[in-house]
Parts: sequence; C-alpha cells; structure tokens
Amino acid sequence: MQQEPITIAVVSDVACPWCYIGKRRLEAALAQWKGAPVEVTWHPFQLDPTIPASGYDRDVYLTSKFGDLEQTKTMTDRIAQVGAELGIDFDFGKQWLAVNTLPLHQLLHVAGEEGFKEQLKERFLFAYFTENLHLNNVEILTTIMTEFGWDSEKTQGIIGDDNIAYIVKQEIAHYQKLGVSGVPFFIINNKHGISGAQSSSVFLEAFQQVAPVRVFENGENCGIDGEDC
Repeated sequence: MQQEPITIAVVSDVACPWCYIGKRRLEAALAQWKGAPVEVTWHPFQLDPTIPASGYDRDVYLTSKFGDLEQTKTMTDRIAQVGAELGIDFDFGKQWLAVNTLPLHQLLHVAGEEGFKEQLKERFLFAYFTENLHLNNVEILTTIMTEFGWDSEKTQGIIGDDNIAYIVKQEIAHYQKLGVSGVPFFIINNKHGISGAQSSSVFLEAFQQVAPVRVFENGENCGIDGEDC
C-alpha cells in the first residue's frame, strides 16, 4: 500500500542566510529519509519589504538592522562557519547588497508555474550570498534568467507585472496570518510547524512522527483477529 506523501511547505526569503542553511539541512534529511514520499513546495516571505529599489550596502543595512559592525561581524562569521559545514560559501564582503526581494519572488512565482521554482531559488541564493550579485539590477536578473531559457522581455515583463506582485504579496500575507513572523519556516502536512534552520535530525524526527514506516501489503500475514493464522 502506497503511503500518502508527506507535504512540506517551505516559507522563506532569498535575503535570508538561515533560509539557505535550512534548505541544505532539509535536503540532507530528505536524502536520509527512507519512509513515505515527500513533496516540497516553496513559498514567499519578505523580511524587509521597506528596502528601496536601490538597495542598501552591507554596512548600512547590517548596522541599521543589528547594531554596531563588530556585533554583526560575529553574527556573519558564525553564519559563514555553519554554511561552510554544509558546502555553502557565504561572502559578506563589501560588495554584498541588501535588496528588496519582491521582484525575485515574482520571478520565482512564474518559475513555479513552469516547474523550476526550487532550482531558481537555489540560483538566487547562490547569486545573493556567494557571488554577491546585485539582484536589484535588471540586467543581472535577465542574465540569470537566460540560464533557464527566458529572454529579457519575459523577465522584465514579469518584474513589472503588478498583478504578479499582488499575488505574491497575498501569499506572504496568508503565511503571516498563520503566524509566520520569521523564516525559514516549514509546515508539514499543513499541521506541524518547524521554525528556523533546524538540524536534519529534527526534520527526520518530524517525518517519523507523521509517517513512521512505509508499508507494502503484498504478502500474506497474521492478523490480530486470528482469521488468517
């Protein structure tokens, strides 16, 4: 008998290093999991929708968000260390630029309709945190999207589409109403929430609780009612 799949809704933002780490830890858990099939979907969130189109350079953004630069360096060093253990090369150098991620979520929304949302999410995370590409630059976004077969007209049309922006904002509002205030946030089977970039063991424990074993009912067996044995 085929078990019902475990569903995981991942709520996250591109401008979120712990979302990158959480993605890797979830992937590690999925690689180890031997139970029911798992279906993962990706959903938008904006940690700071007030960032202007021009973005904020590293020092301005980090100090306004977290305090003095020395304190933020301790934080980014820790993130870089954790990331390195997972194969992520975080670079919080001076070229890093904090951007408003709404246009990225608009692109991700359409990528989801076309079946490559997870791949594009991975690409944006790598561009943002490792390559230090300025993802508020339409030319850079156009170049990235050519890797997925989109031309510049399509990319720019999606970025400028207010209807797609509205849909994304409504989806973000939906998860905020459910109580999501920080990301990454993982919703399992629409019932169970995992907040933050937890270890792979936490995901595996959650999978075990919602679907402990996969059962194949192909052979004869003894029932507790004694009918067969």
